[in-house]
Amino acid sequence: MAKAGDVTSGSASDPSADAASLADGDAGGVGPIDGNLTFQLRLAHGTALRHFTDTFADLELTQQQLSVLWLVNDHPGIAQTDLARRLNMDRATMMAIVNRLQARTFVRRDRSATDGRKQALHLEAEGEAMLARARIAIARHEAWARRRFSPREVQVLTDLLARFQA
Repeated sequence: MAKAGDVTSGSASDPSADAASLADGDAGGVGPIDGNLTFQLRLAHGTALRHFTDTFADLELTQQQLSVLWLVNDHPGIAQTDLARRLNMDRATMMAIVNRLQARTFVRRDRSATDGRKQALHLEAEGEAMLARARIAIARHEAWARRRFSPREVQVLTDLLARFQA
């Protein structure tokens, strides 16, 4: 059975095509692209995203929404524009995410006390309750990811991936 992300020449309706590929020395892998760093990052991201989606299905939160809840909790009054910058998102995307969270009464927008042009974000009681539930799912998701590596490998991988953000 092919794994997600595998590229094979056969299909479910034509098993002989798979047999022909194997006869030609193709073990059903992806070939030279397997050594491509960004290809591996895409596959890893897809695997992590599928697990996240499964883990958070009952909460109906996206990774981006969760990140916003978490940072607003840690930085009450953070400006929406500063939040977008910290999460490496454009302002329009951030506005759409905050709109969805506000519609669910998880966050509220207030005028910034220091800059009237900015909107300060705060968690509502419903947002605090959702974040508390989400932290349990986060712990499960994080444990799932960390099980694949030693503690030292987790640190090295985290450090290496941080370079993409620079």
